Amino acid sequence: MEPVIELKHVDAGYPGVVILKDVSFEVRRGEVFILLGGSGCGKSTIMKHMIGLNPILAGELRVAGLEWTRKTHDELCRKIGVMYQSGALFGSMTCLENVMLPLEEFSKLNGKERRARAMSLLADVELADAADKMPSEISGGMKKRVAIARAMALDPEVVFLDEPSAGLDPITSSALDDLILKLKGEKGMTFVVVTHELPSIFKIADSCAMFDKARRGMIALGTPQELRDSSKDDFVRKFFNRGEVHG
Repeated sequence: MEPVIELKHVDAGYPGVVILKDVSFEVRRGEVFILLGGSGCGKSTIMKHMIGLNPILAGELRVAGLEWTRKTHDELCRKIGVMYQSGALFGSMTCLENVMLPLEEFSKLNGKERRARAMSLLADVELADAADKMPSEISGGMKKRVAIARAMALDPEVVFLDEPSAGLDPITSSALDDLILKLKGEKGMTFVVVTHELPSIFKIADSCAMFDKARRGMIALGTPQELRDSSKDDFVRKFFNRGEVHG
């Protein structure tokens, strides 16, 4: 599998503030890649660099074969989709209108085609019957499904999910994991997921990158099972063995 995202010796953070140093890893096409670690470790910062919200401080970052620069920013943004932690749906729009929005802004489809595309995406996330409902009328888990459908609207090469399980009960969270696996299996989608939820990590992850605030860097890279069973780092092993989660 070819890499769809490449980080080489990246320093992550903000002007004057380095949070992570010398980070290198690849995300392969068609895999679920997890960014994890404790609070404040830099996993969300890395994701913000990967989706183009903030420029990296040093190193090289390539997404979908293109390096992030001011010149390539708009083109690259159309190659990715993002689901933010809260879902970030527009409350004044129906679920269908939320999913149609990227198509209205960035596609050449006519109104009928946009509606058909959006309805197909809602069906993919098993919410076609919620098309005409407002975000206030659906549950938290449903909002996140709609947000995933919207993130997929432009047929992106990679979809980023920021804490998809946050605020969800275990059953709803597990159902969302099932949806991610379904989309990966049926559509070959690539996902980058920020989470620290072990059940989700063991269920959906192909690869993980783990970060540590104290060491200001990436401290582990591999499958959840490899990091749980074979890591030479005590902190990593304890993280993956807490709660005796097995996968």
